[in-house]
Amino acid sequence: MTGPVAAGPVVVGFDGSPESLAATEWAAREAQRRGVHLDVVEAWPWPKRDVVGSEQVYERAMSQLAEREAGLRALLPDLSISSSVVSDDPAEALEAAGRDAGLLVLGSRGLGALRGFLTGSVSQAVLRRAPSPVVLVRAEGGESDGPVMVGLDVAHPVEDLLAFAFEAAALRSAPLRVVHVWSPPAGSEYMAFDAIGGLEKEVSAVERTELDEALEPWRARHPEVEVSTDLIRGKAAVTLVDAAATARLLVVGRRARRLPLLHHHLGSVAHAVIHHVHCPVAVIPFG
Repeated sequence: MTGPVAAGPVVVGFDGSPESLAATEWAAREAQRRGVHLDVVEAWPWPKRDVVGSEQVYERAMSQLAEREAGLRALLPDLSISSSVVSDDPAEALEAAGRDAGLLVLGSRGLGALRGFLTGSVSQAVLRRAPSPVVLVRAEGGESDGPVMVGLDVAHPVEDLLAFAFEAAALRSAPLRVVHVWSPPAGSEYMAFDAIGGLEKEVSAVERTELDEALEPWRARHPEVEVSTDLIRGKAAVTLVDAAATARLLVVGRRARRLPLLHHHLGSVAHAVIHHVHCPVAVIPFG
């Protein structure tokens, strides 16, 4: 069985934008919950320092970062914090900074209520290939008082996903809502109505048993966490977006494919939730 959530530092990207301000505050509070160090990283593919105006841009970035670090220290005086400016491509710099991290936190750019939010190109690039859990935070995306929610597919490895979700709920003294979305076997739509009903009950019972078995060791490990479970028939991407409306944190998985970096991509569920869920979203690699 997988051990507890990694105790490495929390690393957060910062660029002065409203979403990065929200991300750094969320990351600072999470680092305090975990009792670990916070590392604030600002990355920029700087021009040569002798280019006209580049020195002023660099100094402004350093000043902006120092101001943010001071603000976080004032907010959480007991938290261990460091910050750095990295002269590199932002996606590559953040991915490298997050390799030894227990958690990598990034801001997500908002496009308004009607269109959900579009994760920036840097965040998407990092998210597709980061080996550590990544949390995406919207500019207005502080945590509510709702439950921690995890979308679980028992057909995939769930140990790392459940380890993170149970730990997140325990750290917040929050309930954990486990949502498993299922659908009838392909071709069942051509069966007689009575046969379909019987098959769906049969499939649902099997899914329930598998879900209970997956959760049993984690319930024993975290008896302090109040757990509720929902089996919902539907499409996972749509169902999780709707179900997360009252969540304070949504936890989902993504398959860590061993492919060249240019070919890394997110699954449909992770892609949907990072674009349309308003609460912070934790994406956990598995496989």
